[in-house]
Amino acid sequence: MKNIILKGILLFFGFTSQLFAQNNDVLTYASPEEVGLDSKMIHQRVDSIISNGIREEAFPGAQVLVAKNGKIIFHEAYGFHTYDSIQRVATNDIYDLASVTKVTAALPAIMKLVDEGKIDLDRPFSDYWTRWKKVESKKDLTLREILAHQAGLVPYIIFLNEVLDGNGTPKTKYIRNAPSRKFSNQVYDHLYIKNNFFKRMYRLIDKSAVSDEKKYKYSGLTFLIYPELVKQLTGSSYDYYLEKNFYLPLGAPTMGFTPSKKGFSNAIVPTEVDTLFRHSLTKGWVHDENASLLGGISGNAGLFAKATDLAKLMQMYMQYGVYDGKRYFSEATVKEFIKVQYPENDNRRGLGFDKPLLNNSELNLEDAYPAPEAGKSSFGHSGFTGTFVWADPKNQLVYIFLSNRVNPSRDHRKLYSLNIRSAVQQVFYQSTLASE
Repeated sequence: MKNIILKGILLFFGFTSQLFAQNNDVLTYASPEEVGLDSKMIHQRVDSIISNGIREEAFPGAQVLVAKNGKIIFHEAYGFHTYDSIQRVATNDIYDLASVTKVTAALPAIMKLVDEGKIDLDRPFSDYWTRWKKVESKKDLTLREILAHQAGLVPYIIFLNEVLDGNGTPKTKYIRNAPSRKFSNQVYDHLYIKNNFFKRMYRLIDKSAVSDEKKYKYSGLTFLIYPELVKQLTGSSYDYYLEKNFYLPLGAPTMGFTPSKKGFSNAIVPTEVDTLFRHSLTKGWVHDENASLLGGISGNAGLFAKATDLAKLMQMYMQYGVYDGKRYFSEATVKEFIKVQYPENDNRRGLGFDKPLLNNSELNLEDAYPAPEAGKSSFGHSGFTGTFVWADPKNQLVYIFLSNRVNPSRDHRKLYSLNIRSAVQQVFYQSTLASE
């Protein structure tokens, strides 16, 4: 009866029923018990897994956020920013997302362009990235093949080798310590890249090998060129396009590039002590060297965000393109991108999105990716710095894991060997209340 009266009041003052219904697709907070999960079990098991990870130096600190049925039912921070135990991790800290950038920056832009008919997944990508028209090995590749990592592109090119000499010293041809007219693109504190260096990157990508054998082979190369492609097709800079169309409408203000320039009050969690290029603790600037040579704004890495902002974007995907009453993509587009594209080639990938192993439900936790209980329709991505995002439409579960496992160095790999991210995720599948 109260809801009926409230609807009448809203309509009387000119509000629509659509506005009234918006609360149904917006994340709110609740206890685990409200969605049928056991709070005590969750806290005991997650605390144990994360505490062991810190003891084993898998990471100095971490953060976990889980939303179930549209309710944030768990959001906890653990440990410290670094192993000196000076600054504790807080739930509003901002993290370098690394390759999670692929599905939270490059992919939404591409999805919108596909939705608007400005890109066709099955036409040659060279119809849009026209410099590939003259590259015999690449001119016929489709965006579908590329996004599903089925195109045979090489995984990575170390562009840092182009800007450092044999002794590891920056070449003044490409790197300067002070800005100027030709060196205005900042890559770190007191480091500036030549403005047109990106053209050399594109040339090297053009020349890179393409395998004749079309099978699953992960490649991040094209994600370096998507920002320029978005600019060409929309007339807007990549970062502005993302803020205007996604981050600000979603109410995700910390999501973006080059956070050290934005004056956030949130602490930014540092990543690696860089001994190759920046020779300091990398903080507030992208960890990935290739993204840094693009001024920190790229499609492969460079995005930063806090957990709650990430959760909004992943919830929007899980709701097939809708959040807070606003439609960002058509349902058909989202479902196409999160679908396995080439299962006949033993390729688990969707379009840009990662997916569970094809036989995931049959595996033990140690061999599974992600947790064995994750639904076949689930999707997400991991990041080199120790980040992970995953959404499961079947189980209505969004899982965000943030850490800086590369601190103090990328040699810290126990996050993987201990399978921490999947182990934590599994807790939320197994913690159903006994009464259920």
